Amino acid sequence: MGAVIVGCDVGGTFTDLILHDPSNGGLQLAKVPTTTANQAHGVIAALEKTGMSAHGVDLFIHGTTATTNAVLERKLAKCGLITTRGFRDVLELGRRTRPNPYGLIGTFEPIIPRDLRFEVTERMDASGSVVDPLSEDEVREVVKKLLALGAESVVIHFLHSYANPDHELRAAEIVRSLWPNEYVTAGHQIIGECREYERGVTAAVNGSVQPILHRYLNKLEAELKDRGLKRQLLVMQGNGGTASSSIVTHTAVQTVMSGPASGVIAAASTATAAGFPNVVTYDMGGTSTDVALIQDGVPLVSSELEIEYAMPIHVPMVDVHTVGAGGGSIAHVDEAGLLKIGPKSAGAIPGPICFGRGGTEPTITDANLVLGRLNPARLLGVQNLTTMTVVEEALMTQVGAALKLSAEQAAAAVIRVANDKMAGAIRLVSLSRGHDPRDFILLAFGGAGPLHAAALARELGIPKVLIPARPGLTNALGCLVADLRHDFVRTINKPLSMVNEVDVLSVLDAHIEEGNKILQHENIEIENVQVFHTADMQFQGQTHILNVALSGRGVKIADLDKAFAEAYWNRFRVALPEIKPVLANLHTAVIGKRRPFPVDALTSSTAAKNLDDAKIDMRRVWFEDGWLSTPIFDRDRLPLNSEFLGPAILEQLDATTVIHPGDRAQVDLLGNVIIHVGKGQ
Repeated sequence: MGAVIVGCDVGGTFTDLILHDPSNGGLQLAKVPTTTANQAHGVIAALEKTGMSAHGVDLFIHGTTATTNAVLERKLAKCGLITTRGFRDVLELGRRTRPNPYGLIGTFEPIIPRDLRFEVTERMDASGSVVDPLSEDEVREVVKKLLALGAESVVIHFLHSYANPDHELRAAEIVRSLWPNEYVTAGHQIIGECREYERGVTAAVNGSVQPILHRYLNKLEAELKDRGLKRQLLVMQGNGGTASSSIVTHTAVQTVMSGPASGVIAAASTATAAGFPNVVTYDMGGTSTDVALIQDGVPLVSSELEIEYAMPIHVPMVDVHTVGAGGGSIAHVDEAGLLKIGPKSAGAIPGPICFGRGGTEPTITDANLVLGRLNPARLLGVQNLTTMTVVEEALMTQVGAALKLSAEQAAAAVIRVANDKMAGAIRLVSLSRGHDPRDFILLAFGGAGPLHAAALARELGIPKVLIPARPGLTNALGCLVADLRHDFVRTINKPLSMVNEVDVLSVLDAHIEEGNKILQHENIEIENVQVFHTADMQFQGQTHILNVALSGRGVKIADLDKAFAEAYWNRFRVALPEIKPVLANLHTAVIGKRRPFPVDALTSSTAAKNLDDAKIDMRRVWFEDGWLSTPIFDRDRLPLNSEFLGPAILEQLDATTVIHPGDRAQVDLLGNVIIHVGKGQ
């Protein structure tokens, strides 16, 4: 008998949960409104909806937006900074960039305000030699000042601590002896690489979200343990892997963007099983749309992401591009008379107008409802179903009146503008990086993704769309399929000709040893451990780096030189043999591989014998050519290995799929729907 495993992801609008019990081979699915005031309540409600008690769960894997939302909304804990004398304003000076490229406009607010940033006497040089000894008395005085100012957490960020962390370690020891809680962050322990600004911002984010994540996970674990959960939680990280709750509360920054990452991980698993290793993922939820690229079945991971202006978080994260267009994104006409979508969202509370929870501003969901694409009787999260007339009046008065459009025309315009915004996000992860989207398929998921996917594919020339079996629960599936993962980085910062191969191996061995220790501490059943090494490299005198993969541990300098030259050529189509390459950083990912989750378990067991048995209704639906009488199918009843032509609407618990006229839909043996765009003739 196998373990009972739960994957749960908290989104901006809905909390999704999948429970897999191998003893009966079945899945229990739940989708409930997110409880924004305390996300733990929504998680408990989702678990209770499955009918399984926490006592029967062997492993609970959780993806949370607690830290992501805290950063994006700037609802952060009060955090102080102790730094090297003369470097108080590093977080504010940044890289001399501007919020907007044109005009002296735009504002910027550093993560830690200036009145909570203090300097102490200490100094290391870039080689790690002591220039000025640490003044321990000054550290103690600063701690008293921070506590008097009401700081809840503190970050210690000293110059060149990546080269020699002794001062940071000693200062952290002093602070912990005086600080009333465990929220003390030493910058080099989050990322041990050069570039003071990026390292400082990453540490500052960690210190600012650590109390928030710790309180949330404590509440959730207490609720689950009261109901009988025996093990600690595993928590999704932004790198696409998981870690135990006791680990991530110390490195809370690792959980930023974990929600989008879990979806990409699930998409990679689904696409590979379906025979499509190269996909663009398109995750449209209630508040935003996340887009990423998967090549050869592997999601792209980057340590160079900036999630908003002046917010470089230099920990490995799945490379996701986000735009503010989700089902709950609000449509409005701006002062210039232009129709805009988002970034403001109705979220879970009050939600779209049609949810009857108090929403008064028209959203993308409301527009889809008016156009007949959504069934008002099957909307999730509805408290008191609002009449179609109320929704149409809101679209007319708040959008249509200014643009001289009817309610239906306004709804169509909202969908068109939203699609254009989301198509731009897909172009950013494909065309702008040298990839032709026609070489990929579009894998659409999220509660709203399948509504818009075929239209986006047609816009971008993508030939096929893959809709997984459970599109609205894909992020929860990502929790089930993700492995444990821990990342490490160490700065070398030497010309390649001066690098010693023995020193490189020593760094990599230390990373592996630390990763194995953490995996043993977590005590989660894994089948094996995989290790991946990469190197950040650049040409001497340049500031931008390229990441190259290292094959095995037997690192040869000549191989590094060749790998970097090849990566530079592939990226820029330029060869510069006369300039010396520099080895900036060494990265290691230690991955504990869990037993693979059976993706075919998602396949519906209620499939009909023919398409007619899966058909449940006919409805007027708006498409580009106007209103058409359209067959409505129960997605769970579609026969495997069947085909049919658009137009059609596929309804299921967690999502609705729109198949346009001129498209051909195919159901594969795993229950995925593959839409062949423009292949219906």
